[in-house]
Amino acid sequence: MYDDDDEPEGPKSSATTYLSEGNVHFNQGEYKKALDSYSQALELQPGYKDCLVQRSKCYLHLGDTDSALRDAEESLTEDPEYIKGLYQKAEALYSKGDFEHALVNFHRGGKLRPDKEEFKLGIQKSEEAIDNAIGSNAKVKLENKGDLSFFAKQDETKKTNKGYSKPTTQAARAQQPAVNRGKNPKSSGNSEKTVKQLLGELYADKEYLEKLMGDQGFIHGSSSKQIYDLVQEGLDYLHTRIDFWRQQEPLYARKNKRVQPKKSPQQKQQKPADTTKFVLRSLEEIDEALAEGNPESSLTKAQSTLKTVQSLGADSLPNKAEVVGNLYSCIGNAYLEMENFDEAFKYHEKDLKGAKKRDNKEAKSRALDNLGRLFAKKGEYTRAIDAWMEKLPLSKSALESTWLYHEIGRCHLELKYYQDAKEFGQKSLAAAEQAGDKVWQLNATVLEAQAEGKHGGRVQQCK
Repeated sequence: MYDDDDEPEGPKSSATTYLSEGNVHFNQGEYKKALDSYSQALELQPGYKDCLVQRSKCYLHLGDTDSALRDAEESLTEDPEYIKGLYQKAEALYSKGDFEHALVNFHRGGKLRPDKEEFKLGIQKSEEAIDNAIGSNAKVKLENKGDLSFFAKQDETKKTNKGYSKPTTQAARAQQPAVNRGKNPKSSGNSEKTVKQLLGELYADKEYLEKLMGDQGFIHGSSSKQIYDLVQEGLDYLHTRIDFWRQQEPLYARKNKRVQPKKSPQQKQQKPADTTKFVLRSLEEIDEALAEGNPESSLTKAQSTLKTVQSLGADSLPNKAEVVGNLYSCIGNAYLEMENFDEAFKYHEKDLKGAKKRDNKEAKSRALDNLGRLFAKKGEYTRAIDAWMEKLPLSKSALESTWLYHEIGRCHLELKYYQDAKEFGQKSLAAAEQAGDKVWQLNATVLEAQAEGKHGGRVQQCK
């Protein structure tokens, strides 16, 4: 946002460079290259929270859910309430098929940050997966109340009992019916056609391993226990993924999904529950597209969803006004990324007006934040200051106040109001110390030093 930011020197700067390099690879879908970059950053700066979260995302895309969960948990070592790490842990648990513990962590994050839409989406999809797995007549309901530390301890002690218990002798193995070897009873209800659709390219691997396990020469031969166990472990993994992918389609299936034809007005009439699911899924897709560096796709999806939502009645969507405001925000952010500032301003202004009309403080805070970023990016620093100053009383935490003071200070610095910049740098430092955030303490100190030194002894103050 600013032209003269001074990057800190030393290992931290290098780690940040590797993180940025990894993010570029990640956004291009080159996950192995991204993984290497993130690993190099973590070698230089062990415990780098943002990098651990990004590497965890990378592992998920590569199908290594255990490593993804491990990195997510490590990011929470020093700060168990680190929001990005908490969300990523929940996502990793969900990908492993541990829907109950994923739901607990989504609830935990939602309790800490009720304004974050992704936690609401996570709760929604976890509950749906649990319903699909155990039946809608045996719903599991978890509330985000009380102390959830018990579940954190369970996360570390819970072990999944999988794999096969090998018979003690080869003769005993030979007595085991060949039809049961390499099979998973839980997946027996799936037709071969369904299994083939779910596994895709992995179906050929499943067939090969099952033929190997049914080969009497392999069973009675001189194969070592290690090879036998590896084959069985591979089959167990594939059957586990079949059960999981019944709840959540694999990535390749989602990418190749064809666009459905438009429905007639009669078909568009949905029940409230169906409408809610549609909105939640649409918002998730909109956010994902923007996060992956595709603002055009995010914009198209947001505009389409907005048109659908506006056509619905209050009975179909009780919180319609809130959803419309959220979509205005999404459209404005997409335009901002595309540097179409006029359209971005129009939609963020609509979001702000609606929030004030509904007296919704969270929505108002969101809109003011977006407008501040828009004005700062355009170089209209006075208007950015006004927006962020209006947002300041709505701040929910010391950390949020830290970056607000910092951004306001940076705007004063750009306007050459050095005394004001120094004062906001001091306020940012005080809030960062209260939050216990070392990085923001450093940022605030740098801002204060820049304001002290740039004017060369001449102090200009905002009138």
